[in-house]
Amino acid sequence: MKGTFKMSAMGEMNFFLGLQVEQKKDGFFIHQTKYAQDILKRFGMEDTSPMDTPMQKNHQLGLFSFNDPEVDPTHYRAMIGSLMYLTASRVDIMFAVCLCARYQSCPRESHMKAVKQILRYLKGQPVLGLWYSFGGDFEFMAYTDAYYGGCNYDRKLTSSGCQFLGGRLVSWQCKKQTSVAISSCEAEYMAAGGCCSQVLWIQQELHDYGQNFLCTPIKIDNESTISITNNSVKHSRTKHIDTRFHFIRDCAEKKLIVLEKVLSDFHLADLFTKAFDRTRFKLLVQLIRMRNL
Repeated sequence: MKGTFKMSAMGEMNFFLGLQVEQKKDGFFIHQTKYAQDILKRFGMEDTSPMDTPMQKNHQLGLFSFNDPEVDPTHYRAMIGSLMYLTASRVDIMFAVCLCARYQSCPRESHMKAVKQILRYLKGQPVLGLWYSFGGDFEFMAYTDAYYGGCNYDRKLTSSGCQFLGGRLVSWQCKKQTSVAISSCEAEYMAAGGCCSQVLWIQQELHDYGQNFLCTPIKIDNESTISITNNSVKHSRTKHIDTRFHFIRDCAEKKLIVLEKVLSDFHLADLFTKAFDRTRFKLLVQLIRMRNL
């Protein structure tokens, strides 16, 4: 890089835009421990008691109540903005932060309570991050999932996806869709289309480096979505699904991707679509960390 750009070597990289990089012989660890501690100190949560999960499983966020008073929106948005940047290395808080970010226009006390639980979770788990080891295979694969009717307010689904390169997590998404799905199959189909778009983008980026990945497996736990994508006979039953989501069929026919069944118990994309109890949450986080080893 020094031969191409005007730059000076300042030794081994330790910090980059708030990211801490620990380089070791067998890989490198990217985390934001210092940044997380700074967030806790900034919002007066450094002495709070820790929590086991970033969000309660049976939360009621989105259900309006006249008894739920408003809070300072500027303070709430500052907390959300700080936490959003933390998701650059903390996949475990991705869903909770994205859910709380939906209510920045008129935050309530219940929303502030949920954000403070995320901070209390960070108090107990400040050192989690991404581990990228050297060596191993170079397989490219993805997981996709959808939470049908996930929003308590308007019942719009939440879709998610995560992509692994050589067993290392390289990309992840959590998005509330703009339309309401009328079936769980449609919800999963929409989520698969979004994940497919991300896979195609990564394929193109890797192609620029001389790496060709065809038939990239996308793991999904909905057999109906796999059947609709692969079997043209059943396409007549999908007229209720918006046309813009059907491009995944074309990608499957061109052998760019292939949908594969995965057991729900080991579906890693679940972490980005809904809240879980302590046992299930820790299992999913551990499964993602194990893939990075």
